[in-house]
Amino acid sequence: MMQAAVLLQQDFGLISDLIRQHAVEAPRRSALIEGRQRLDYASLDLLLDRIAAALQRDGLKAGDAIAICAGMSIEYAAVFLGALRAGVVVAPLAPGATPASLAGMLADAQASIVFTDADNASALASPDNAAIPRVALDGAAVGRALHDWLAPMGTPAVRVPVTPHSPFNIIYSSGTTGEPKGIVQSHGMRWSHVRRGQAYHYGPQTVTLLATPLYSNTTLVVLFPTLGYGGTVLLSPKFQALEYLQLAQRQRVTHTMLVPVQYQRLLARTDFADFDLSSFQVKFSTSAPFAASLKADVLQRWPGALVEFYGMTEGGGTCILEAQRYPEKLHTVGRPAEGHDIRLIDDAGVELPAGMAGEVVGHSPGMMIGYHRQPAKTREVEWFDGSGKRFIRSGDIGRFDDDGFLVLLDRKKDMIISGGFNIYPSDLEAVLRAHPEVGEAAVVGVPSAQWGETPVAFVVLRPGSGIEAQSLLQWVNARVGKTQRLARLELLDALPRNAIGKVLKRELRERGPTLP
Repeated sequence: MMQAAVLLQQDFGLISDLIRQHAVEAPRRSALIEGRQRLDYASLDLLLDRIAAALQRDGLKAGDAIAICAGMSIEYAAVFLGALRAGVVVAPLAPGATPASLAGMLADAQASIVFTDADNASALASPDNAAIPRVALDGAAVGRALHDWLAPMGTPAVRVPVTPHSPFNIIYSSGTTGEPKGIVQSHGMRWSHVRRGQAYHYGPQTVTLLATPLYSNTTLVVLFPTLGYGGTVLLSPKFQALEYLQLAQRQRVTHTMLVPVQYQRLLARTDFADFDLSSFQVKFSTSAPFAASLKADVLQRWPGALVEFYGMTEGGGTCILEAQRYPEKLHTVGRPAEGHDIRLIDDAGVELPAGMAGEVVGHSPGMMIGYHRQPAKTREVEWFDGSGKRFIRSGDIGRFDDDGFLVLLDRKKDMIISGGFNIYPSDLEAVLRAHPEVGEAAVVGVPSAQWGETPVAFVVLRPGSGIEAQSLLQWVNARVGKTQRLARLELLDALPRNAIGKVLKRELRERGPTLP
């Protein structure tokens, strides 16, 4: 059998093969840790075989799908990996979705089995799901207990052919802008994510702390490289700033993935400096806008590199900002990754020259196969250049600066057109955040009888602030152009977010009535 280091140099391979090789080379090294529970590589490898064999016993073939709707756990990660060993496609579902939405996802994925747990089984309450067999990861009375469902110890799984184009998982979009779509990612795409890990010091000594959900691509892009390089993954099912810092210090964490709002909450703790975080080598972030001021604060106060990934679950182009190397570029999302082709196009699909703003489109080795069973939706997000090269449309508006760094202006769907003028909410949000009493801000467009659309702001104040909404509105409008002025400003206790920190602007728009 090849050594893991040799496998990692191949243009294509399987993550489950890497785990098997780590089980041979370092059987007692910890692979997954959650609280007091620990699974070493030898035990993980045996468990993957039992899961894969059980799926094959139940009649699942390569390309068939299972779903997982559960909280973060070692069992969750193991079922995901075991399914891959059987060539089975995994659809990790967000328990926070409505029962009707989850029923739609299960039907779309055509899942043969759904894995759940006591805390999340109620999300599957729709009668449309009743016929799908359930397995309880935690052994609760919400399905057949996992330990009873598993194939007997030592049962070998039948090896199935897997190619770079074979489907790996179906990630359902967050639904922040509409109905979720099933994004089919391939084994080749995931392998490219693992191979990318060599640039970020992944190895057997890696200790990665994960505090974002396992159904999110945000988490998976760090989980798989850690295990692929033989490191240890710490699972933290419920993010609490104090517990996170205590665990990071105690376990000498080297890598982590956090969304911007988590960085904000950690750094806001008055005792942040009391924790020894000197073991950190790389901290990652993705999935939501990351303010330049917050990046600067992370760089100043938290040891180790800070790397921001900009891209889509659908794939296409990725930009990478290595913040510690380019502190003067914190307002950007970095430059295109090696081998990634990112361009800008106008509303007519015409490629734009350097210096102009347009929609970001990208091509890379890591691109989705398409939206599951939705070819028309797939075609909507594809763009082809003159040579026929396929790109994925991001829906983001941006421009490249003179050094080739991408500056994001806004989501195309979030851009406000008021009286014929384009207004970028991010510009107004930046002005709001500059006020010393503003903690968070989101700006959306609401219908206006006079202007078509008009901007409205929703603001979360810093603790102890006493400023009134009208005073803050006047402060902002005195600092922006006439066409950018806010029609209304509302104070909230918290902005609505999904589980990975994205602000749900659709919900904010629904709060705003039509204005004059």
